Amino acid sequence: MLDVGSNTVHLLLVDAHYGAAPVPASKLKIPLRLAEHLEDGRIGEAAIDALVEFAERSQRLAEDKGATEIMAFATSAIRDATNGEEVLDRVRERTGLEISVLTGDDEARLTYLAARRWFGWSSGRILVLDIGGGSLELATGTDEEPDAAVSLPLGAGRATRAFLVGDPPTPESVRELRRQARASIGDVVGRLRRLGAPSVAVATSKTFKQLARIGGAAPSSEGDYVRRALRLDQLREMVPRLAEMTAAERSRIPGVSEGRSEQMVAGAVVAEAAMDLLDLSELVVCPWALREGVILRRLDGLPR
Repeated sequence: MLDVGSNTVHLLLVDAHYGAAPVPASKLKIPLRLAEHLEDGRIGEAAIDALVEFAERSQRLAEDKGATEIMAFATSAIRDATNGEEVLDRVRERTGLEISVLTGDDEARLTYLAARRWFGWSSGRILVLDIGGGSLELATGTDEEPDAAVSLPLGAGRATRAFLVGDPPTPESVRELRRQARASIGDVVGRLRRLGAPSVAVATSKTFKQLARIGGAAPSSEGDYVRRALRLDQLREMVPRLAEMTAAERSRIPGVSEGRSEQMVAGAVVAEAAMDLLDLSELVVCPWALREGVILRRLDGLPR
């Protein structure tokens, strides 16, 4: 599976059969950051060339590993680019790969599916929050399909580029991001809260994982089955501290990758706004997210 995200492009090779876990046997990634290569709404030539080159490399690796099918999907970076179709055509011409572009609603629903499968039926109603590079997804439900799913243009990368000024960001720009985030999330909170309080509030995505790690959660080296959580009171203390640091200083915090250190302030501000407005004191981190949801949906369609 090829995942063309706003921050990173991933290739995951999965031993696919009905009932299998969506766990890759092999994977490859590059921090392409397509959304940062937008020029007047268009993805630049250098980024397109890099994406095509990685798609060709991924195809060769998949063939060497004996893969029989390559699924490919893209999210908000391609979806929002004015030349998104041109980018997909270039990849198709060079590799033959058909990349499907997910809508924001698709992202929310598939991420919700991954979280539902991870936590199981005994978790009752779940509320899922996912902060990607380009968008924030919110979804709640009691079944495998959510009762409500929302996508907002509040991804950590997008919010950083749109609102934060300077390194470290100016207090005024942080306040403006907080105001905009609360206004956007506030518009949809009613749709989610009227469906009932969740038994489990879930966080997925790299941004939430790294925020939880800053707050003292176990490192990734301890595996997926260790409980990890992020509390609202931790976030409230974390935001001003992160905002006072430069990106280089944030990259030295255990658990924060250099490639995402620039986005951590925006991610924390959006996370805090969402938790506060949704009245969530704690989020439990789920190791599965959108990619696993896409794989699970495909595995469900395989013969028994």
